[in-house]
Amino acid sequence: MPKEKTTRKAPKVTRKKKDPNAPKRGLSAYMFFANDNREKVREENPGITFGQVGKTLGDKWKNLSETQRKPYDEKAAADKKRYEEEKKVYQAQGEEEEEESS
Repeated sequence: MPKEKTTRKAPKVTRKKKDPNAPKRGLSAYMFFANDNREKVREENPGITFGQVGKTLGDKWKNLSETQRKPYDEKAAADKKRYEEEKKVYQAQGEEEEEESS
């Protein structure tokens, strides 16, 4: 007789809901570059697919020199600093709320 097939279901993992008021993470230098150049790539290559846009942007990013990357690195550093400051304020507010509810 053939064996009965048993299917095992993975236990459901309940994740903590992300707070919509939490600060957004800082963008990387590449993301600043991609945001600035995405439309140019689409104009240069009409009919290009979404994946091809990403690949083209990645190739262009790899070919940039250090001096060409510097403005994007500076923007990323500034955005990281913004995120760190917002995170400190957000965490301080969370601690105050915990103390009030106790």
